[in-house]
Amino acid sequence: MSHSQPSKVNPASLNISADQLSELRRIFPQVFAENKIDWEKLKALLGEEVDSRPEKFSFTWAGKSNAFKAIRVPSSGTLVPQEKESKNWDTTENLFIEGDNLEVLKLLQAHYREKIKMIYIDPPYNTGKDFIYKDNFTENLSDYYERTGQASGGIKMTSNLESNGRYHSDWLTMMYPRLFMARNLLRDDGVIFVSIDDNEVHHLRMIMDEIFGEENFVADFVWKRRASSALADNNVSIDHEYIWVYRKGDFKGFSGVEKDYSAYTNADNSERGEWTLGDLTVGMTKDQRPNQFYDLVDPVSGNIFPASTNRVWSYIPSTMNALLKDGKIFFPKDPTKKPMLKRYKSDLKTDKNPVSTLINNKKSNFYSGLNSEGTKIIQELFNSKIMDYPKPISLIKSLINQITSNDDIILDFFAGSGTTAHAVMDLNAEDGGNRKWICVQLPEQTDDNSEAKKAGYNTIAEIARERIRRAGETLRQAQGDKVRDIGFKALQLSQSNYRQWSAPVEQDEEKLKAQLKLFTEKPLVDNYEEKSVVYEILVKEGFDLNAEVSQSKLGKLAVLVVKEGDNRIVFSFASKITMPDVASLTLSEHDTFVCLDSAMDDTTRVNVGRGVRIKVI
Repeated sequence: MSHSQPSKVNPASLNISADQLSELRRIFPQVFAENKIDWEKLKALLGEEVDSRPEKFSFTWAGKSNAFKAIRVPSSGTLVPQEKESKNWDTTENLFIEGDNLEVLKLLQAHYREKIKMIYIDPPYNTGKDFIYKDNFTENLSDYYERTGQASGGIKMTSNLESNGRYHSDWLTMMYPRLFMARNLLRDDGVIFVSIDDNEVHHLRMIMDEIFGEENFVADFVWKRRASSALADNNVSIDHEYIWVYRKGDFKGFSGVEKDYSAYTNADNSERGEWTLGDLTVGMTKDQRPNQFYDLVDPVSGNIFPASTNRVWSYIPSTMNALLKDGKIFFPKDPTKKPMLKRYKSDLKTDKNPVSTLINNKKSNFYSGLNSEGTKIIQELFNSKIMDYPKPISLIKSLINQITSNDDIILDFFAGSGTTAHAVMDLNAEDGGNRKWICVQLPEQTDDNSEAKKAGYNTIAEIARERIRRAGETLRQAQGDKVRDIGFKALQLSQSNYRQWSAPVEQDEEKLKAQLKLFTEKPLVDNYEEKSVVYEILVKEGFDLNAEVSQSKLGKLAVLVVKEGDNRIVFSFASKITMPDVASLTLSEHDTFVCLDSAMDDTTRVNVGRGVRIKVI
């Protein structure tokens, strides 16, 4: 099998703008002329769907153009393996990624696009006391790496004070590109849950409508988060938060809440099985429903049961007679009481009730514990209150249980203390599932006087990783092998292994030539780690970060081999690959061979390219 000439490995993340333009070209090829969109042709094709009114509804804010700019700029960064921070690196399929979540979401686009079943996030609420991510669209990853101050313990975040003139705008500009990228990652039947409070709930609805489409709004859940009242302005205790739910597209709905059958019995030994009694009246007057105002007669005792003038029978006479004939009317012996409808369990169309939009700690409903549950779990794991107000795992478990099945992937890119990861593992232990999770958390510094800092945790990401380790071990001790995967691969957002172009400050021709020569001959940075380069290429070429990576030797070449299903990617970082090296390679047509562009001459390229795909760095 022959292959085309070698192609370059992509040094940046998926270009979202170019990708969407390509999709538009696929759908409307006729509106493109000389590689540009002919807007008049597009309008003509769409016809009445184009809103050309001078006054129309729109939502904008100071900085919205920067949000779109953030979407357009690909990430040149990479995800570096942190095997020492990981747990069960070789076998786990879970990912914990430390770094700015916008950059990470961009890097995840190539492989995880349309593969995530569920996203849950608990972003900053913009209370005036918490931080928001300060995106700098001229900043490169080198600046980010320096700003995070990883050598000195993480990034120091500043509060978004209400006195800031762009208080709401800054929050919207931070959230918009992240939600945009998140939507791309969802499967067509995927769902996103966003926790929020009163500070930005109105703005969140508007940007969610814009990004996901208002027709894809699913529900606004209200979660009761505490039992006791708290002092507040106007003598009102705010005891709830919201969880907004949007779908990507073809969402089949929530699984529902198990029905309570405790009231069902079979006192009369009916052949139909268990039954319970239900109301046989409806809240209408005889004037509103005159055909439902009549006397009901017990065919056995002859007792007459008149309808109430303010609450008539639920059915017209013909329907009621059919129910009588079918044995579904229960007549009391006391004529002063009302007949009831016998509801047979066997007649139920489903064994589930719809979920209520009110989330509380009642087992018969969409169940969740209070905030105090989250605090208690952290206290038990660390013997210290090292995090304020973590979400209860029962809340996240309820959401996951309603939406996902055995092998689904759940993403949380505001991971905090790692509640989502903990909840996934806990639910897997309960039902034997094999759900996977991806958590992303900024290396945000802990406060200098906090319990976390005193316990030796410099960043929130450190707390999350340790929480997940401890939670996993606790589950394993309690549940044994029922918990399939309590590990995670730890990765860290970092600078690319590719040299980044830096134009000379002065127009010096010799310096420019020297830099061009360096980029051509040595595209990778000095002292790069081969495994780190492999993972960067996996990320940007769209391969699974859980693919097996191993060191090996093919013929005379030391290589790193990546296995993903039946396919292999073979990496060689040899500075020179000769014909004898090529002859000793045992590669198949399903393999991809990756090497330095300068490692092979033209003849060697041709010989290698006859049997395998070649990509060059």
